[in-house]
Amino acid sequence: EAHTRKELCPSVPGLQMSCIRGTDLFGYIGIEAVLDQMRCKTMKAGFEFNIMVVGQSGLGKSTLVNTLFKSKVSRKSCAPDYEEKISKTVKLHSVSHLIEEKGVKMKLTVIDTPGFGDQINNDNCWEPIVKYVNEQYEKYLREELHINRKRRIPDTRVHCCIYFIPATGHRLRPIDVEFMKRLGKIVSIVPVIAKADTLTIEERQEFKERIRQDLAANGIHVYPQREYDEDPEERILNNRIRENIPFAVVGTDKEHQVNGNKVLGRKTKWGIIEVENVAHCEFANLRDLLIRSHLQDLKDVTHNIHYETYRVRRLNESNLNFSELGLSAVPLENGTADKCESDSHL
Repeated sequence: EAHTRKELCPSVPGLQMSCIRGTDLFGYIGIEAVLDQMRCKTMKAGFEFNIMVVGQSGLGKSTLVNTLFKSKVSRKSCAPDYEEKISKTVKLHSVSHLIEEKGVKMKLTVIDTPGFGDQINNDNCWEPIVKYVNEQYEKYLREELHINRKRRIPDTRVHCCIYFIPATGHRLRPIDVEFMKRLGKIVSIVPVIAKADTLTIEERQEFKERIRQDLAANGIHVYPQREYDEDPEERILNNRIRENIPFAVVGTDKEHQVNGNKVLGRKTKWGIIEVENVAHCEFANLRDLLIRSHLQDLKDVTHNIHYETYRVRRLNESNLNFSELGLSAVPLENGTADKCESDSHL
């Protein structure tokens, strides 16, 4: 006689729920097939990933993005009539690409910030960036509150912001502190040391330690944040990542021959700096974080934390109403009482 082991789960008060293990089932049901179903739907529909790069001119923002995705995806690379002259103001530019790898489609959008920190007076130079991020949240919120909303809302929200720190070897500049303080509350920030090959290994480690001290002293939260760790395994992985932040990176789109193999690298008088070699720089760690291990988590944090914070604030504002959102108050089928109840809930 088969005995089914049941464990009562006290998670819901007043409701008895039993947990039946796979070894206690009488036969194969096929529950695991839901993973294949989700995979097929995701591969057909594809997904979006929006990444923003912020830093002064000449730090290699475009080169690093091209190196990350091993293709010319930056605005500077894909625009044939691109002018090298930097605009006088921080005006954001975005370019989108459809990338496909092994049947998986991804719509990649790269948001560039030319002119950031290039002026003599950089007061409030982060305001256009803060405005852009909030505008994308507002756009998503408006689509979400429509009565007849789209089945799949286009996602233009910034999922990750890579902030480029110049390899000075000193400490964070006031503009770095102010930017990450303000942007860290509304978007996931990953700081990197640009052109790290200009520093020796000892200088790099000392510089990274100073930056970590400045981040802690100013209360700046960068991704991944400790309070978002969900389980012990994730905490162990994220602790290892936090120990390496900020990543000391080198970017290039040129290949060289090393021991008979083609590698991405920068050729110098004393040798070749291999971009994907962890002994030379930490580009591989940054790539693994952004693409191979935490891409979906970046999207989840954007939706569940940053966007949710913006959504709650907007819905709690006294001046938020249907006319501002461009919505029409359509009577419900159940009458006026249901409509008032719905408005009160919103």
